[in-house]
Amino acid sequence: MNASPSYKYLSIQGKRYIVTKGPPVYGELTKDGWRQWDSSRSKLGSILSQNIEVGLCPNVKVLYLGAANGTTVSHVADIASIVYAVEFSPQPMRDLLNVSRSRTNIIPLLKDARRPETYSHIVESNLDLLIQDVATRGQVKTAIDNKKFLSSTGKLFLVIKARSETATAPPDAVFKQSLEQLSKEYNILLTQKLTSDHKDHLAILAEPLP
Repeated sequence: MNASPSYKYLSIQGKRYIVTKGPPVYGELTKDGWRQWDSSRSKLGSILSQNIEVGLCPNVKVLYLGAANGTTVSHVADIASIVYAVEFSPQPMRDLLNVSRSRTNIIPLLKDARRPETYSHIVESNLDLLIQDVATRGQVKTAIDNKKFLSSTGKLFLVIKARSETATAPPDAVFKQSLEQLSKEYNILLTQKLTSDHKDHLAILAEPLP
């Protein structure tokens, strides 16, 4: 695997975007081999566009839960040395497989992120970054159950989708309860609500407790 460049800001067609270097995937704008990271289609991209660092830097090893069709995963793979990409649904997995053909450092896994024991024989331990973006109940439990893959100095980037937990409780109440549960196993470093493109989502950056 080649050494990976990081992300940066670049002006394309008169607008400033976060970009990564790699082959285009979803019709994004490109310039000199760099490709636009569309923050309206990526929660992680949205956070990075707010100048918030999450530990995504060259050659990190990543476990990505909720890989979907690989839009965000493709940008992560432009930077990371390896990305274990877990997706539960067969339909987006087909798109993810196509993305992985141009990025051999993506390991696509058709698995349920709520059952890490089904891929623990594939995913290595002591990873640098756990990215979780799953649309299901029990999002905090999933983050806790997958904590075992992180190194002691690793980071968790978790997106809590309030409406995936419950359609009735106010999002702020869901976020508060989620943070209380997560803090039993992780040290919360920061929280940030996402932009209007991702309504009722809270991004959390944390590190595993011993």
